Amino acid sequence: GNLIGRAVLQYCDDGPPVKNFISLAGPHAGTASVPLCGSGIFCVIADALIKLEIYSDYVQAHLAPSGYIKIPTDMDDYLKGCRFLPKLNNEIPGERNATYKERFSSLENLVLIMFENDIVVIPRETSWFGYYPDGAFEPVLPPQQTKLYQEDWIGLKALDEAGRVKFVSVPGGHLGISNSDMRKHIVPYLKDKPSVSASLAATWHAIGEALGLMGNDVGVLLQSST
Repeated sequence: GNLIGRAVLQYCDDGPPVKNFISLAGPHAGTASVPLCGSGIFCVIADALIKLEIYSDYVQAHLAPSGYIKIPTDMDDYLKGCRFLPKLNNEIPGERNATYKERFSSLENLVLIMFENDIVVIPRETSWFGYYPDGAFEPVLPPQQTKLYQEDWIGLKALDEAGRVKFVSVPGGHLGISNSDMRKHIVPYLKDKPSVSASLAATWHAIGEALGLMGNDVGVLLQSST
């Protein structure tokens, strides 16, 4: 869902305006392992297909997570064969889309929530756009040390330098956010900022109450002030 939300923001010409983007455990830089699936027959088959050839046309067409699996030791095949994430992250040399960057960097707030005990997205720092360096599975680079950030392929650096990125770490496993953390890190960004007229009305109402004016008297004050 996190990546689909970004795709709507970056790709859609007539998409709804987006001010705040809140991401919970999103594999924004990819994931180097198959998300936890289980031991059923479907998962056994899926795991076999992935180990066989994750970036083949067949696997890409039939297994949704393959679109954001990024094997750092197989970058050439990833850029050529992975159908979703390389485009979303503007990773393909010579095919970087300025419109995707413009739309993403237009956000007022980007809230990136990482779960400290997440074992579904690998590494968990991908929730912040952190990832492994090309060609190796260690160390995990913080977002500011990745090429995506340093070369600003999608506008993440611009957003961060403008103070519009919130890197949030919360305890728990994948998506195991507490009610208190939801109230602290999510709810504030679901509220619209008050308009000038609403702020003015609230101010006049407070003044009216302080002066002992009620009801229509406050309305008269508001009308006479405009």
